[in-house]
Amino acid sequence: MNKETALVVFSGGQDSTTCLFWAKRHFKEVYALSFLYGQKHEKEVELAREIAREAEVHFDAMDVSFIGRLGHNSLTDTTMAMDEEKPAGSYPNTFVPGRNLFFLSIAAVYARERGIQHLVTGVSQTDFSGYPDCRDSFIKSLNVTLNLAMDEQFVIHTPLMWIDKAETWALADQLGVLELVRTKTLTCYNGIPGDGCGHCPACKLRREGLERYLEIKNEELGMKNGLRIP
Repeated sequence: MNKETALVVFSGGQDSTTCLFWAKRHFKEVYALSFLYGQKHEKEVELAREIAREAEVHFDAMDVSFIGRLGHNSLTDTTMAMDEEKPAGSYPNTFVPGRNLFFLSIAAVYARERGIQHLVTGVSQTDFSGYPDCRDSFIKSLNVTLNLAMDEQFVIHTPLMWIDKAETWALADQLGVLELVRTKTLTCYNGIPGDGCGHCPACKLRREGLERYLEIKNEELGMKNGLRIP
């Protein structure tokens, strides 16, 4: 296994793009793998390809559209209205059952064929919208399972697991890609790049995090300069 190479599960959204540049900081060579899983807005894969080109990393996209046909959710079913708030006692209907399970399992096989040991994913337990496959316990369990299933020593990295959206923006800024993430990624459930539609759950979370980060950054700059910037 090549310990200097990493494979990023890459959607072209805020989190995975931040992880892509995190991987570039920590590994000599980086691959990015995107998935067409029947999502309504396949434009995200086009944007992912462009970001990967700009980042000068290897890029591949894989058709796994069977995932979208396995269950009903508002990201793949054009007839289903999207939950704008998480229902009490349930998951939002933007949850695609098994998505991260499939993505990481396929990514591990892809990585094995290329001698890659390190997998990177942008899941977060802090801002996980109630999705069970974004939890740290799931990632740790799957890491063990993949190693047993293929008799390998994969390491799944989750740089965002314990940070919130404001801290994710801060990480993007530290990596020198805040403007790229802000203007060229697609997080919006309605398929609008950059700041998005502004009212879907993903856009709300993203915007609130950015506002918190800019406020903190502004305050720190003011303290550094001995004044408070409004």
